[in-house]
Amino acid sequence: MKTLLGKKIGMTQIFAEDGTVIPVTVVEAGPETVVQIKTVETDGYDAVQVGYEDQKPQRVNKPVSGHFAKAGVEVKKHLAEFKPEGETYEVGQVITVADFEEGMKLDVTGTSKGKGTQGNIKRHGHRRGPMTHGSKHKRLAGALAAGTYPSRVFKGNAAPGRMGRDTVTVQNVVLVKTLADRNIMLIKGAIPGKKGGLLKIRPAVKGQDK
Repeated sequence: MKTLLGKKIGMTQIFAEDGTVIPVTVVEAGPETVVQIKTVETDGYDAVQVGYEDQKPQRVNKPVSGHFAKAGVEVKKHLAEFKPEGETYEVGQVITVADFEEGMKLDVTGTSKGKGTQGNIKRHGHRRGPMTHGSKHKRLAGALAAGTYPSRVFKGNAAPGRMGRDTVTVQNVVLVKTLADRNIMLIKGAIPGKKGGLLKIRPAVKGQDK
């Protein structure tokens, strides 16, 4: 399943022919270059490794530099793999937004925005405590464990902690428009991550629910 790496630029809106407003996320996707073809005989599995975004050679170590030199490809900042799914690829082949058709459905994976350390109410949607009559438990977590037995806090409790910065995939989003000359994709709706965040874009799996 062909995967294209890209960066989130931001959100805007476009108008359909009938005047309908369509909110879209602008993504700068590709071009990416095939760096390595992995096979069961040599690596134990079949995969296509691609590189995205040029990197200064002095910013990588010798093993990584040698990996790109062997392929005859300029050093890239990001590497990713996807299954060939019966298609044939060659080292040095370039994949662009032109390989994706307008109107097709996509699965987009990104890293959600980090929100730091948060309490139960924001992180898990818990209800607050009484706000009157001298209550001292307005936004506290409350009791975490049972009494004398088993005398410990169970694992998996919804507690305060780090929120966000998770890998999130949105499924079946529509590719509204492509601007091949500018490596731009306009994808309907919101995409996880901050502006400039790295995204993995691939065709949606047929038969999956939205």
